[in-house]
Amino acid sequence: MLRPMNRVALITGASRGIGRGIALALARLGHDLVLNYAGRADAAAETAGACKETARAAGHQIRAEPCQADISRAEDRQRLLDFARSNFGRLDLLVNNAGVAPSVRADILEATEESFDRVLAINLKGPYFLTQAAARWMIEQVRSAPPEQPRPKIVTISSISAYTASVNRGDYCLSKAALSMMTRLFAVRLADHGIGVYEIRPGVIATDMTAAVREKYDKLIAEGLTPIRRWGTPEDIGRAVAAIAQDLFPFSTGEVFNVDGGFHLHRL
Repeated sequence: MLRPMNRVALITGASRGIGRGIALALARLGHDLVLNYAGRADAAAETAGACKETARAAGHQIRAEPCQADISRAEDRQRLLDFARSNFGRLDLLVNNAGVAPSVRADILEATEESFDRVLAINLKGPYFLTQAAARWMIEQVRSAPPEQPRPKIVTISSISAYTASVNRGDYCLSKAALSMMTRLFAVRLADHGIGVYEIRPGVIATDMTAAVREKYDKLIAEGLTPIRRWGTPEDIGRAVAAIAQDLFPFSTGEVFNVDGGFHLHRL
């Protein structure tokens, strides 16, 4: 008897942090994985091994293949999708997770065009055009698939910085705010094809990116920055992506899922 075909997920920035948390959550569901990374081949290989082990523990047999690509570059985006197509032949879930913070946290009156161009190229241009290309492929799949087959999905990981002003990293805030509109645009455009598009908006998450401000946020969280008084974890974000991947929101698209400990709540 042939083993049922696994669903296939492509996760950008999958080697560490939030991306790794997402990959492990999807491995637990039995998804085959394309694990994109920019520079840390060792971390990507370690994540791939952890995903296979996690899947086995959950009773699944999966493939987890790392693929190096700088998503800010058109040729790398195409190579990433070609890798997914040639190795797996399908794409059920795209997770736009790769992102960078400014190299230097500079006041917006001092910030440089060089930093702006780098952050926007990776955080916005890359996901925008990767989503465009992946959506075309997904539409091909939908047209040839039986009606009862689950439709592909696109998830973009943004940030509370999409609406929270941080004047020492304006380029980062702008990139995340634009990702929110990107989600809405693709949600509207792809709805007729049954392709759901979602935004997950993390709060303060314990990763390499936030390690430098650990002491600051330890204090703020203890003082009530968030109603749920703890740091978020990559696993928290992974659970949210897993819920979408399991088709638990068939009548939703363009939705924003706040995974932020309640930071978004206005309180008196």
